[in-house]
Amino acid sequence: MKKHLSLAALGLCLAVALTACSSGISATASATSSVKNTASESVSAESAASSVTITALDANAEKTELQVPFDPQRIAILDMAALDILNALGVGDRVVGTADTSLDYLQSYIGGDIANLGTIKEADLEAVMAAEPDVIFIGGRLRESYDALSEIAPVVYLAVDTDLGVVESVRQNAAVIASMFGLESKVDELMADFDSRIAALADFAKDKTAMVGMTTSGSFNILGNDGRCSIIGKEIGFENIGVDAQADTSTHGNEASFELIVEKAPQYLFVMDRDAAIGTDGAMLAKEIMENELVMGTQAYQNGHIVYLSHPAVWYTAEGGITALDLMLSDLETGLGL
Repeated sequence: MKKHLSLAALGLCLAVALTACSSGISATASATSSVKNTASESVSAESAASSVTITALDANAEKTELQVPFDPQRIAILDMAALDILNALGVGDRVVGTADTSLDYLQSYIGGDIANLGTIKEADLEAVMAAEPDVIFIGGRLRESYDALSEIAPVVYLAVDTDLGVVESVRQNAAVIASMFGLESKVDELMADFDSRIAALADFAKDKTAMVGMTTSGSFNILGNDGRCSIIGKEIGFENIGVDAQADTSTHGNEASFELIVEKAPQYLFVMDRDAAIGTDGAMLAKEIMENELVMGTQAYQNGHIVYLSHPAVWYTAEGGITALDLMLSDLETGLGL
């Protein structure tokens, strides 16, 4: 009888020991699994924080979703409007290379430790690659190089949408760029006074006619509301009588005779000097081209209503930037005596 009890007791002890051992193994496995899950979640969170998805344009100028690094440290610039916005946001110290520019307020990005990456029309692909950028910004002039540049780093292609208007395009593009750095709240601050300035200009422009154009290679090209300087007719509200609404003037406008200006008889004439904007050597100045016998006989000239845009390089190469918008509005305010 004692022998049977002893065996039973021994079996009970073994069962308890095995159960304890099994529980210990289970607890250890559970703890290990928990550590692995926590580590996995940490890595996932870190990965999520290292990139952000934005809406930009692709090589066909169509909207696309693009994953880019969050808070990029090395930025290549091939578009002056983008550089303008980055500068206004206070993250210009990330720029490692940029295209040439004559814009006074962006000269600190030319030379020194900042690599020359070519021009806004022709990128130096080898120089871009050597700069080892985390992200590359381009404008419409480099659309055909989109795929080649994308082999180096994500390409952020932004542009002014004339259907939206210049001001809203600046606001949206600035918000896209700001989201890459967590600086979204700064955009409203930077854009704060533009709406009131536009409103004042629009009040002045009400019921007034105008022709808008640019001088280039000795001639005068008419611009509509579908491209450069569209802010004058679209958002400021001058009635742009220079071209039919359906005409395509989005690139360099349509060459026009001075007789057309006489025929249309606009109350105001806005002129942007393209040759001055791009630094063409030996080119005639806009005033030399426009102030001929025909134009000088118009009411626009005689009333002092020819407005020569004072910052042509801004209008021609940086339209879409925040500081550029400020300077463009200043040109209009000064030219109209507001």
